[in-house]
Amino acid sequence: MSVDLSQFHQVFFEESFEGLDVMESELLDMDPSDVDDETVNNIFRAAHSIKGGAGTFGFMPVSEFTHVVETLLDEIRAGKRSMEPRYVDLFLQSVDCLRGMLSDMQDGNEPETERPAELRTEFETILGMAQEEQPAEDASAGGQDAGWIIDVKPHTDLLMTGNEPFRMFRELQELVGEGNLEVLANTDDTPELTSLNPEDCTIHWRLTVTAATPVEEIKAIFEWVEDECDLTYTPLAGDSANAETVASSDDAASSGDAALVAPVADAGAAESAAPAAAAVQPEASPADKPVKAAKAPKASKKAAESSSIRVSIDKVDSLINMVGELVITQSMLGQLGQDFDLSRLAKLQEGLSQLEQNTRELQESVMKIRMMPISFAFSRFPRLVRDLGGQLGKKVLLETIGEQTELDKTVMEKINDPLVHLVRNSMDHGLETTEDRIAAGKSEEGTITLNAYHQGGNIVIEVADDGAGLNEDRILKKAIEKGLVPENNSLTPEEIHNLIFLPGFSTAEAVSDISGRGVGMDVVRRNIQALNGSIEVKSQRSVGSTFIIRLPLTLAILDGQLVRVCEETYIFPLVSIVESIQIHRSSLNHVTGSQYVMQLRDEYIPIVRLDEIFGLRDASDTVDEMMLVVVEGDNEKIGIVVDDLLGQQQVVIKSLEQNYQKVSGISGATILGDGTVALIIDISSIGKNIVPVKRKQPRSEKAA
Repeated sequence: MSVDLSQFHQVFFEESFEGLDVMESELLDMDPSDVDDETVNNIFRAAHSIKGGAGTFGFMPVSEFTHVVETLLDEIRAGKRSMEPRYVDLFLQSVDCLRGMLSDMQDGNEPETERPAELRTEFETILGMAQEEQPAEDASAGGQDAGWIIDVKPHTDLLMTGNEPFRMFRELQELVGEGNLEVLANTDDTPELTSLNPEDCTIHWRLTVTAATPVEEIKAIFEWVEDECDLTYTPLAGDSANAETVASSDDAASSGDAALVAPVADAGAAESAAPAAAAVQPEASPADKPVKAAKAPKASKKAAESSSIRVSIDKVDSLINMVGELVITQSMLGQLGQDFDLSRLAKLQEGLSQLEQNTRELQESVMKIRMMPISFAFSRFPRLVRDLGGQLGKKVLLETIGEQTELDKTVMEKINDPLVHLVRNSMDHGLETTEDRIAAGKSEEGTITLNAYHQGGNIVIEVADDGAGLNEDRILKKAIEKGLVPENNSLTPEEIHNLIFLPGFSTAEAVSDISGRGVGMDVVRRNIQALNGSIEVKSQRSVGSTFIIRLPLTLAILDGQLVRVCEETYIFPLVSIVESIQIHRSSLNHVTGSQYVMQLRDEYIPIVRLDEIFGLRDASDTVDEMMLVVVEGDNEKIGIVVDDLLGQQQVVIKSLEQNYQKVSGISGATILGDGTVALIIDISSIGKNIVPVKRKQPRSEKAA
């Protein structure tokens, strides 16, 4: 039966995207004036693998486009031409183009054709110029006039690598034209049918091309099987001195041992000449063209994503070890249960304690599998900084620190967009122009730094620049003009900095595709808050700005503080809690309606009663002694009244929206040890429903 190659598509796409990342990284690090041979080889190998895989799976648009990219790379690595800056730009554009084509195909859509055609024309123009300049005394010129003999001796495992000789012959015939190719098959090494292994390739071929075709174009068809075949190219004119051998070639198949001579166009004869290939895929019709990717209508929405994680063997070994320990503990508890009496109670308690420890260690091992170094997120920014720097006319150096800091894969995927916004903002708003930097006594090259590190149970990501810093006067003026703050309101520098996160706020004078539309920073904060994280900004004029993002290491487990309100149990994210204090009702000050505030040192804290918000007790009920949990959300502190603090524990987060519906003030739920459901409080959402309170000025400010 034939092999269903679609089961391997996802692996192909993942490996192709990794190959494109390698190409992009090597190109960005390349100095065109001093190119390392290994760098070019790495880029060529990545393109070569993508082309070969695409051809194998029938994704011909990708294979055909990558072929012309690979051809130029091959000339560069062969020393026929030097790497030029314009080639680097063209290769980078090709990486983007291939990434888009592969994404379309992964989603089941037809890939874009206009952009690949434009780039292909540019490549062909470059390659065509090289052919025009080729010396007349080129060693292969005589062969081009008459044709070539290609001896193909596959290694036994050729078919196991997914390569199909007949498809290569068909592609060669399309290159040289109808009737200009003959195939001679040698079956001397093919065993008797009774001992034939259908997965082995035991046929050798001699191909005769009677057309003036450059040998480089012929070799391009076979170059992605160079490691699986012995290949020899001999000019048809008979000049054996110009014969080219690829790989460790044995004696080529001789015409005297021929089992068949036929044009490839005769599909039936070609099929009979390739019994090994037919044995692998007997249902395939040899008269067909190479299978092309199925055409699909443009999807109205993106196909369901399928992703995978590459896990180190150490993490897998740890997980297997923990499962083994769990099995041992389960066996011990099972024996206790068969013949249990009170005298064995201590043994039962010991077993349960061991079970708890094993479960905790198993949980940690499973969570580590989802952890990936943040270098996966940082790796996209060298390209972004390079392209945006050229667009803005700014010289920028990108520094990355802490690339091996690990973060949950889900969190990393969702933090990408906020990081892109922040880097673009630093490039456009933060860093000065070259002229302004020189005038300010700075180096003409600005610096953007991405830094990641662990702090407690969180990961901290910093995006810093050595630019002009935030202009507090200009920000405040814009905020007043837009009616975002009262004209006579006195704000601290930190409060002015936080104004940039308000919806619709922008200080850009002109709208561009980079900034100035009044969107961006508010989206950044909203997306980070959706991850149960926070963001703050520190800035100093003429020195630079730093945006500090704090995120939980994972979205699956939360370190929480359990509290009791009436008869209900709620959970506060531990990272949001500032302090807990006992207060008396008389210490609260009434503002308006049911809104109260409390003076906490140098500021007023708005007070929120969960019992009123969730209707747990009548608003008229008075509570004299209250426990107040001070939390921070959106860089603002609020006090939440609870009846009691119950303790801290890690909880597994369950989505309330997926299992029920979205509830204002609640970010999720969990199941406690006694089987009851506890709701997790959304601190940011709770804080949005309170009356804004003017910050109390410190005495030093009053005196001034």
